[in-house]
Amino acid sequence: MRVLLIGGTSHTGKSTLARAVGERLGWECLSTDGLARHPGRPWGTVPEHVVRHYGTLSVDELIRSVLDHFARLWPRIQELITERAEGAGPRLVLEGSALWPDRVAGLDVPHTEAVWLTVDDEVLGARMRESEPPAEQRPLVDKFLARSVRYQRLMVESVDAHGLCRIDTADRGVAELVDAVLARPCRQGP
Repeated sequence: MRVLLIGGTSHTGKSTLARAVGERLGWECLSTDGLARHPGRPWGTVPEHVVRHYGTLSVDELIRSVLDHFARLWPRIQELITERAEGAGPRLVLEGSALWPDRVAGLDVPHTEAVWLTVDDEVLGARMRESEPPAEQRPLVDKFLARSVRYQRLMVESVDAHGLCRIDTADRGVAELVDAVLARPCRQGP
């Protein structure tokens, strides 16, 4: 294995787990968010375009928007995966919601494995609301949560349809999750 992909919706622990796996293996760790961000989370100081995005679009429109964004981003992601899998640059842990299972399942890239992280809807909501947002941001956070819950359901359907691996992150420590991921990622290429 030269590339490990970690997918999942927001707040499932992708970034934390990817850093821990990267540290354990001595591999570089990158996020698909670093390639292009869509439009971001509605926390803290929220730019007006993010307020408009979550404030005006329905959950279905938010899902279409983010999946369209990921489709546009996929060629860059696929190029990065292919380069690293073929030995150009250090081994890589790549994490992000943009690692859509249908696309990853279609990769014909050796030395690449993947896993998707999931968490119960209630745990997901608790994680998102952990730092209580100001009253004016709560509707935006609620919309982001609704989009994330829907995204996760669609993602799980795709993961299961392709026979890919997923791991629930609730009530598990980082070290335990690292062990689980390294013990059972799914091979994606020959």
